[in-house]
Amino acid sequence: MEFLKYHCLGNDYLVLTSDYCESSKCLITPDLVRRICNRNFGLGADGILVSGKENQKDIYSLHIYNPDGTIAEKSGNGIRIFARSLWDRKIVKKNVFRIKTLGGQVKVEIIDSGKTVTVEMGEVSFLNDKIPMTGKSREVINETLEINNEKLSICAANIGNPHCIVLNRNISAEDTKRIGPLIENHKFFINRTNVQFLELIDRSKIRIEIWERGAGYTLSSGSSSCAAASVAHRLGWCDEDIEVLMPGGKIEIKIRENYNITMKGPVTSISKMTLDSECLEYDPTE
Repeated sequence: MEFLKYHCLGNDYLVLTSDYCESSKCLITPDLVRRICNRNFGLGADGILVSGKENQKDIYSLHIYNPDGTIAEKSGNGIRIFARSLWDRKIVKKNVFRIKTLGGQVKVEIIDSGKTVTVEMGEVSFLNDKIPMTGKSREVINETLEINNEKLSICAANIGNPHCIVLNRNISAEDTKRIGPLIENHKFFINRTNVQFLELIDRSKIRIEIWERGAGYTLSSGSSSCAAASVAHRLGWCDEDIEVLMPGGKIEIKIRENYNITMKGPVTSISKMTLDSECLEYDPTE
């Protein structure tokens, strides 16, 4: 199996380039994903990106796998990396095209030979039934979530995948790793959730720490940046153009009418990698 490996501000993905899918049936399994993404026993990654079948012109289908083997509806970093891989492999000739994910179709633009990619990520919703989240129909804005007797001020959003944004904290990696998994698996979130801890810097800049559903603590996230920036704007804290600072670097967000979001950020090539079959023969649990 052959892969290209890229990272977006420290959030790394493997793009499957060898033909490992037969017709419409893909041979990628959750166990295989977990083995490949394992940083001690496999190639190591925050996820795997696999091309799907799409017959429409200038539309490319993408399947996103989390390192725990689950499927992600959408990933801002994954989309940028997949777009860069299509450009690098000369599968696309134009620098503007569309990518179809389970979380919706997006428009991408390749800049500087793929070192920067802009994505029109779609519309953010704060409605609980869109997230999805239990309870009466409402926008999930400035609510209280209790975790281990600690009351957290939260908002929630969906941009093709679910997000819970924790407000008004002195954020840290340690706090994120402690509380993040508890929120991810909280009973209120029907399909689990990504988690961001948000700190306001000024009207054009926020900082976040991230706990990703199915991946854990991560240095950056495109969809998390979109969700957190949208919440900061919805609360009146920030204007339409927002820099989102993360441990791995920054992403630029533009909020347009009806909370349609455009994201701009870097993509860095790491390597070409070939997985040896011997890796799959070894069972680390034995």
